[in-house]
Amino acid sequence: MNVVFDFGAVLFEWQPAELLRTHFSHLTPTAEAAQKLAVDMFHHEDWVAFDRGTRELPDVVAAMARRLALPADMLHGFLAPIGERLLPIASTVALLEQLQHRRANRGDVHLYYLSNMPSPFARVLENRHDFLRHFEGGIFSGDVKLAKPDPAIFELLAGRYGLLPADTLFIDDSAANVAAARRLGWQAIHCTSPAALPAQVAALLPA
Repeated sequence: MNVVFDFGAVLFEWQPAELLRTHFSHLTPTAEAAQKLAVDMFHHEDWVAFDRGTRELPDVVAAMARRLALPADMLHGFLAPIGERLLPIASTVALLEQLQHRRANRGDVHLYYLSNMPSPFARVLENRHDFLRHFEGGIFSGDVKLAKPDPAIFELLAGRYGLLPADTLFIDDSAANVAAARRLGWQAIHCTSPAALPAQVAALLPA
């Protein structure tokens, strides 16, 4: 069984509204205001293009500053170090290590990742977190100019590593990404609670 992990909100904490409340407190007096700013910032084509690797951060910052009427230097100071602010989710790291142990002893599990992640942030994570070495391979969107839920990025991962759909389990916090994987014949878990993942994954692995 191939187990494919997303990163944000699955393997690493990703709570953009909380980050914004910390760094833009004057603009986010309420949780609702923080959530609206998070949507305006991270669910717009400006950011999606950065995720996909088709725009560089300085261009994104300039466009976002104009669109949201925010100082460009403040935006850059917030966005540039996001890679360093992504903290591992302990329960998912423990699951990854358990699966790596099973792979070493039984050889019936293989570990990969498929993450929408800008290339600069991906390099930071690779350099900071030794547990990523448990993965046999994977794809960051920013490196291939494709992003989930585009089926092409799923097919690229499958082709690169010889993954058969029926033998592949995909874990993601996005319902749209999970639906895209299922349309390709992959098994999938919609991760809404990382603490629940060990039991969910165990139920789908070979006995």
